[in-house]
Amino acid sequence: MTFPRINTKTTNITVTPALEALLIQKFEPLGRLLDDRVESWCEVELEKIAEHQSGRIYRAEVNLSMGGKLFRTEATEDQIEKAIDEARNELKNELLRDHGRRQSLWKRGARTIKRILKFGDE
Repeated sequence: MTFPRINTKTTNITVTPALEALLIQKFEPLGRLLDDRVESWCEVELEKIAEHQSGRIYRAEVNLSMGGKLFRTEATEDQIEKAIDEARNELKNELLRDHGRRQSLWKRGARTIKRILKFGDE
């Protein structure tokens, strides 16, 4: 499945075409982890927290809804690209965990059906 269209919200940052392309480039590969049978949407919020240059000043928040499940990640870094990367990595970990749960549930159900068909109702 392809990754859903990314709705971008910004605070104290202007969205450039390069930033939009970066978001698509970073999040598009995660589409293979999504369930293609359910509707999904993605919102990315990018924010410049402060005007000073000390400490972490950029925040990236990603909300991905897939079939009623909400996956939410947030990262704060000193560069916007680093914040996007960190949020993407956290989202990937959550999606992999959910993907494994779905696969194991499906396999467990298939084993039960096979056992019932093979040996009858036990």
